[in-house]
Amino acid sequence: MPGAPVTIGCAVVVTPGAAGPPDSGVIVMVPQAIVTAGGVPLAVSGSLCQMVNSLSGAPYPLVIGPLASTGVKVNGMSLVRLGDQIPSPPGVLAILGPPAAPYVSDSSAP
Repeated sequence: MPGAPVTIGCAVVVTPGAAGPPDSGVIVMVPQAIVTAGGVPLAVSGSLCQMVNSLSGAPYPLVIGPLASTGVKVNGMSLVRLGDQIPSPPGVLAILGPPAAPYVSDSSAP
């Protein structure tokens, strides 16, 4: 899904979660600092999310899978955008927002 790029602090949800029901979390680490918007590095595949298990409340890390933007790549890693649905075990990771810079948009296919 084409959309605005995201960065650290962006809300995410993985469905199904580690124990079945969806788990929520945020992006906490971006492995690149080359491409920024508004002074913050844009999230790419390989970025780290801190998730919270919806049943137990236990935190766990989740790495964003490689199937994000096909048009914009940073050092071989795909750009992550608002609205993307990215396969990331244990399920599909939905990128909720907010966008890093609403004035920047990637219109490439997922």
